[in-house]
Amino acid sequence: MATAKLSFTKLVVLALAAAVLVEFSAAAAYIVGDTMGWVNPSSDATVYSKWASQHTFATGDILVFNYATQQHNVATVTKNAYDACNSTSPISIATNGPTNITLNTTGEHYFFCTIGTHCAQGQKLAINVTSSTTAPPSPSSVSPPPPPPSSAPPKAVAAFAVVLMSIAIGVMC
Repeated sequence: MATAKLSFTKLVVLALAAAVLVEFSAAAAYIVGDTMGWVNPSSDATVYSKWASQHTFATGDILVFNYATQQHNVATVTKNAYDACNSTSPISIATNGPTNITLNTTGEHYFFCTIGTHCAQGQKLAINVTSSTTAPPSPSSVSPPPPPPSSAPPKAVAAFAVVLMSIAIGVMC
């Protein structure tokens, strides 16, 4: 009887560990601006809105802002502050690059650089974050899915999780 209890406990622990691994492997990390990074795009003020339009963001995803410390920063701001490039009361501000921001809530999120006139010159980003679990579309609106973003985790991550869980099961049993 004690062996059955212990095996059931092991099974529950393994199931929880697998669920955590699946959740983490489903999240994507997006490098803001791709190879350009988080810089002052004085020649194209729409570069970050164009970049954002190519991606679909979900809760759990991570934005990676690559920038040089003391030359740029990342302020999380309200829509009104974003629209006016008003940096007087940011929600939060990160000053050491690179900065990783995990998207924990759905809805609109706004970011900009508070240094000099960088925001006014286009170093700002507005994104919409959706739930990580979405309802399936109705059959009449089904279209082929878009290709995954280049920064999406590879299938190897999921395969690694399966291999790791198989080893854990073998060791615990």
